[in-house]
Amino acid sequence: MNWIWRKARTILTVYYAYMLEYRAELILWVLSGTLPLILMGVWVEASQTGDFALSPEQFVRYFLAVFLVRQFTVVWVIWEFEREIVEGRLSMRLLQPIDPGWHHLASHFAEKFARLPFAFLLIGLFFWLYPQAAWIPSLAQLLLFLISVTFAFLLRFIMQYTMAMLAFWTERASAIENFSFLFFLFLSGMIAPLETFPPIVRAIALWTPFPYLIAFPASLLVGLPQNIPAGFAAMIGWGVIFFGLNRWLWRRGLRQYSGMGA
Repeated sequence: MNWIWRKARTILTVYYAYMLEYRAELILWVLSGTLPLILMGVWVEASQTGDFALSPEQFVRYFLAVFLVRQFTVVWVIWEFEREIVEGRLSMRLLQPIDPGWHHLASHFAEKFARLPFAFLLIGLFFWLYPQAAWIPSLAQLLLFLISVTFAFLLRFIMQYTMAMLAFWTERASAIENFSFLFFLFLSGMIAPLETFPPIVRAIALWTPFPYLIAFPASLLVGLPQNIPAGFAAMIGWGVIFFGLNRWLWRRGLRQYSGMGA
């Protein structure tokens, strides 16, 4: 086990140093994820005149939690893998005694630690400007949030990495991700809490993996009612499904790979 830990620590250290080289860009990446903060103002204003399941204070806390969840769960592996396939750079990865997916996972994991200081600084600035929105989650809420957001990141990663396998057959696998992002945007709870959806839409959304990527961990952090066992079971179930599909596509895709793309 010690050699596994040493290799993992080395890979994470290398990718963390690599991400720090782009710390100026990291600030822009953090700011690019401020859509929940913009939508927060819209929903708070609407809640003051409309009849919604959440109060204005709950809307503020929810969208702050969404912003934080997004910082933990941003994934871009499909664009990297697609470029490796098209340019033939995957060949070098295949010569190494480690699955290429671990390199992508390590780079994503290291990037989270590199961007979090900027994200927390932005949240601190927001609380300074709007002290009435500040709250301290309980220890149970914090632990559930950390576990759920880790699961959400892994689920989001394996979902996108599975779609990236299609790059073995097409040079525009990222177009599929762009199309699926429309469903992610509306069903994940990023633009609106699921509590504001009609019951039938919410019921359909809960049968997809999208609500467990954003709404579930965000709701746990702010203390909104959730079916916790069912939520974690859904995350694990979808993770197993996508992992199995990923491995199947990987084996089939390697037969298509020629060293210079599909």
